[in-house]
Amino acid sequence: MKRRLLIVGCGDVGRRALPLLASRYRVYALARSDASLEAVRAVGARPLKGDLDRPETLQRLDGIAHDVLHMAPPPGRGDRDTRTVHLLRALSAAGTVPQRFVYLSTTGVYGDRRGARVDETAAPQPESDRARRRIDAERTLRAWARGHGVALSILRVPGIYAADRLPTERLRAGTPALTPDVDGWSNHIHADDLARICAAALVRGRGGRVVNAVDDSEMKMGDWFDAVADHFGLPRPPRLPLDAARAAVSPALWSFMRESRRIANARLKRELRVRLAYPTATAGLQAMARTR
Repeated sequence: MKRRLLIVGCGDVGRRALPLLASRYRVYALARSDASLEAVRAVGARPLKGDLDRPETLQRLDGIAHDVLHMAPPPGRGDRDTRTVHLLRALSAAGTVPQRFVYLSTTGVYGDRRGARVDETAAPQPESDRARRRIDAERTLRAWARGHGVALSILRVPGIYAADRLPTERLRAGTPALTPDVDGWSNHIHADDLARICAAALVRGRGGRVVNAVDDSEMKMGDWFDAVADHFGLPRPPRLPLDAARAAVSPALWSFMRESRRIANARLKRELRVRLAYPTATAGLQAMARTR
């Protein structure tokens, strides 16, 4: 019999991963709305209706899965991830828990490293509420996994891109980037590669291990926007110094722009044995250009 896999937060990346998982698993996916239920069913998963913000709707999850792929984001405010708490309570309500659990976190938990290289041994230094919610989820999951003997793998994910996940609206709006002398390093992963990383983590991920799910890019943020603009024939963004840029963008966007780090991915290649189809964001753009 196939193992039963529950995907929580089966959005774009989850749907890309499903063809890679179908031969090994009987896949269930938690969906909140009727439209999401139909989208999940259309890609071959068995939908389960439930809302992580309403724990009373999660009763069907108890005992449903041997393995879990948790991709749902935390709530949009505060510094706690109550959604993960509700999920774990539902999964272990009757004492039967999954054997393997993969959680998608964010490289934002490392905070601003002023361009320094960072690997998984670096202590998190979250500087935004968004990142603090992710660290709360990681800590909650670690304690739960230790208490229940679950093999937990945490994937820390940077900016995800694909042909339909590029900052074209930002470029069309003329949103500025930073001048090269103060611009920060950005980190990337193609959505298809992330789907393959998720599938690999479910099979080869080590319990209690963090893996940075990033590609090999060495690119400043403004250079990334320039590359996307050139790809679509759009104007490159104006470049502003720090103070002018901070005044010109939203606080949420500034929280991304002000942080700079270069994320190492040796564990991804050594432990999960993933060979990236798009080793850099530039390679991803070039591949898109060949298929246009």
